[in-house]
Amino acid sequence: MKIGYRKPNMKKRIKARTTGKAKRAVKKAVVPTYGKKGTGIYKNPKKAVYNKVYNKTTTSGCLIPFLLFGSFFAILSAII
Repeated sequence: MKIGYRKPNMKKRIKARTTGKAKRAVKKAVVPTYGKKGTGIYKNPKKAVYNKVYNKTTTSGCLIPFLLFGSFFAILSAII
């Protein structure tokens, strides 16, 4: 195990900053659906359908008080 400051390596630094960009450019040129929204259905249809249904049918826990008290305040304002 090394102890102390790390020794900067210019070669690794340049490689880290350029490799990802180059790979993404090549992949985008070769794969037509790379990086596009809504392409999960092609890659994993079962997971895409599950996530679509799950996200449409569930709500966040923090919305429940707003739904409960929102209707209460609507009724209260209609009475007054």
